Amino acid sequence: PNYPGVTECYTKVWIPDPDEVWKSAEIIKDYKEGDTILHLKLEDELIIEYPVNTKANQLPFLRNPDILVGENDLTALSYLHEPAVLHNLKVRFLESNHIYTYCGIVLVAINPYEQVPIYGEDVIYAYSGQNMGDMDPHVFAVAEEAYKQMARDEKNQSIIVSGESGAGKTVSAKYAMRYFATVGGSESDANVEEKVLASSPIMEAIGNAKTTRNDNSSRFGKYIQIGFDRRYHIIGANMRTYLLEKSRVVFQAEDERNYHIFYQLCASSSLPEFKDLALTSADDFFYTSQGGNIFIKGVNDAEDFQKTRQAFTLLGVKESHQIGIYKIIASILHLGNVEIFSERDGDSCNISKEDEHLNHFCDLLGVEHDQMQHWLCHRKLVTTAETYVKTMSKQQAINARNALAKHIYAQLFNWIVEHINKALHTTIKQHSFIGVLDIYGFETFEFNSFEQFCINYANEKLQQQFNSHVFKLEQEEYMKEQIPWTLIDFYDNQPCIDLIEAKLGILDLLDEECKVPKGTDQNWAQKLYDRHSNSQHFQKPRMSNTSFIIVHFADKVEYQSDGFLEKNRDTVYEEQINILKASKYQLVADLFHDNKEAGPTTPSAKTSRVNIRSARPAPQIPNREHKKTVGHQVSGIKQNIKLPQSIRLTFRVLMTIH
Repeated sequence: PNYPGVTECYTKVWIPDPDEVWKSAEIIKDYKEGDTILHLKLEDELIIEYPVNTKANQLPFLRNPDILVGENDLTALSYLHEPAVLHNLKVRFLESNHIYTYCGIVLVAINPYEQVPIYGEDVIYAYSGQNMGDMDPHVFAVAEEAYKQMARDEKNQSIIVSGESGAGKTVSAKYAMRYFATVGGSESDANVEEKVLASSPIMEAIGNAKTTRNDNSSRFGKYIQIGFDRRYHIIGANMRTYLLEKSRVVFQAEDERNYHIFYQLCASSSLPEFKDLALTSADDFFYTSQGGNIFIKGVNDAEDFQKTRQAFTLLGVKESHQIGIYKIIASILHLGNVEIFSERDGDSCNISKEDEHLNHFCDLLGVEHDQMQHWLCHRKLVTTAETYVKTMSKQQAINARNALAKHIYAQLFNWIVEHINKALHTTIKQHSFIGVLDIYGFETFEFNSFEQFCINYANEKLQQQFNSHVFKLEQEEYMKEQIPWTLIDFYDNQPCIDLIEAKLGILDLLDEECKVPKGTDQNWAQKLYDRHSNSQHFQKPRMSNTSFIIVHFADKVEYQSDGFLEKNRDTVYEEQINILKASKYQLVADLFHDNKEAGPTTPSAKTSRVNIRSARPAPQIPNREHKKTVGHQVSGIKQNIKLPQSIRLTFRVLMTIH
């Protein structure tokens, strides 16, 4: 902001600080336009001379009067900028223990990382029927506003929960659903609202994991539509899932865990009904021990597994199907422990006939042992002239085994989501719905690989949608309606998206390198340096020839190229899948039969991309060599996100206060 003429003495301002980010100071000498120095006194009484850039007319941000500090709505502040917002949130959180603050009709939440007693039924009923501004800011107030507008305006509503990894999105979405289940409970004995809530422990068990940022991090995105009848009682729900992080099934970084369900099952392995699973401690399995710690402080995996089982039962999943699910999960752990030996020639490998984990894997899935043993170490190549069998090196076999484990888990995940949706489906005509979107947020860790690249690319696309719908389209609407308006200059992240997805962008070069017979992560990184060194959103780290930096809208992220090619290929071999299709267990066979949609294409086929609005990803029916690469599956987010009008209206306030 510019100072109009001369400021009064004792005006307070914010100045940048390397440690505190922003530091408060007081002007102790009149400032005249053109002065190059501002005389300030800091809160510790230190007097400083603060340089002013007269050419750019860059003066410090003005601090709000003390009487406004702690306001429960940021739009009530006289000055609305970064230091003012951060200070107001800090005062409310640390001094008043308020984790919620409004920003117009947007709710800002600060994760307290502990249980807070403000979500009971008495609190829900206190907010029911109230106007949003009449009560303290709360996620229940946002939910009530959506519920009320649905009933009053007879328009579908959507709540979008955004934030970086660990911000508390999943918990916020869960409390919003609990509110709707309470105030919109069904009148019949169907207990539909209980079934809607029962989906949460199941989805957390199979889709959440411990990361370094968050003990219960959602490793997939979900959009839940809660359906209401004409009297606005819940009649059913439907869930769509996006971008499951399959790689976590076979690899976890230090101090991270695989999906909760694996540890829940291992912690319950001594129960008599699980004797046939041949499970022991999660420490004994490669796929659950790579993080170095199988426990989460304050979490009892065995108790959580009881909640998961109860939720399955409440949703009508038969006991036989539940046992089938647990057998498949246990089989994945055994598959990860199958020992693959390299032959002397280095181009072939073998698995012992006595390998106990391979025996358990085949028994649990009801498949033929000798065939699986053979095709874990061999692959079939088909040319126009002939078909022949080729040996695999130990590393190729390990990669293929890991791809199979990921594929089995992803298919099981989809099957469970499909059956949850069947349990929540209703034949009663839906009058309206409220949607809750919880998609995992921007991530940057000490080590960032293909998973973070995909997540951050998806978030880059969501940010573009935000820019397009909130700024560009809304301002065009203001102009069309001849509303007096000064156009806002907003950050356009299209150049960053072009860097990733345009012709010869990062994804194109990655797919090209995947097709090269002896392509490597290092060669791909070198091609990135050669092609994109002049891009403002791309940088090469000084001390590395295998990493690259992307300047995202949220932060700079350094990605390590190691493993990108293998993770992008995600190769699953047809022969292995055919064995699973022939399983004597119907549930296992059903997971892999391609009777619903056509299989994916090779990476070279530039066909239409996956639609992010589909209820579930297309079954991954393997080609002899490749499927559509993971990178281009993620890029399906490109043209297919449609923000409902209610979300656009919700975001409009952010444009107003920009």
